[in-house]
Amino acid sequence: MSESGFNRILTLLRKERGITQKEAAASLGISQALLSHYEKGIRECGLDFVVRAADFYGVSCDYLLGRSPDRTGATLVVDDIPDQDPTTDSRFKGSVLPVLNKKLIVNSLNVLFDLLQKVPDKELVSEVSSFLMTAVYRMFRLIFSAGRNKEDMFSVPKQLYGGSATAAMALSEAKVKAMLSGETVPGIPKVEGTEKLEITTEKLAKDYPLYSTSLLNMIQLTEKKLDPRSK
Repeated sequence: MSESGFNRILTLLRKERGITQKEAAASLGISQALLSHYEKGIRECGLDFVVRAADFYGVSCDYLLGRSPDRTGATLVVDDIPDQDPTTDSRFKGSVLPVLNKKLIVNSLNVLFDLLQKVPDKELVSEVSSFLMTAVYRMFRLIFSAGRNKEDMFSVPKQLYGGSATAAMALSEAKVKAMLSGETVPGIPKVEGTEKLEITTEKLAKDYPLYSTSLLNMIQLTEKKLDPRSK
């Protein structure tokens, strides 16, 4: 049970339920001190507690242990992931990976942009879109350059686009962070109604039954790459 897995999810589930450690410990039949140790990763629990906690929070043991990003513990199968493009084949030159990754990204973007509609703000949508479009542009140019294609279709020189794209993405990210911070930043409009963006894994599954699995799997895969503890 890694520090980034079981104990983090155990704590998350309690907080999503909106109960204290004392209340959760009483329901789980252990002391508050012991539950605190489990949540902090100081002590490891037995299998019986894992099953009891999974039943109490209404999730699978695989989810509680961080083995599956889906609360039910479902295994992701490429053909089961919704795809808005009916022409997409589930196989691409003998590999499911391109189709799988495309579905994870597209479905995750569906959730992201729907969340943006909860706090409709043109500048917020513009900066989020700018960040994402710049990321796609940057990757496309890398793929484009590998084929030794002529750069005539681009106006930004190949020597400059990488650094310029990095700077533009960093600026968009900073602006979005400032807009959502609730603080007054000169020249940056505050986004109102951010309380509407309250998100839990349970709420994601309820609000986005078709897309939440893609988003949660995308998060899990990305964090494995970003977290040095998972190396």
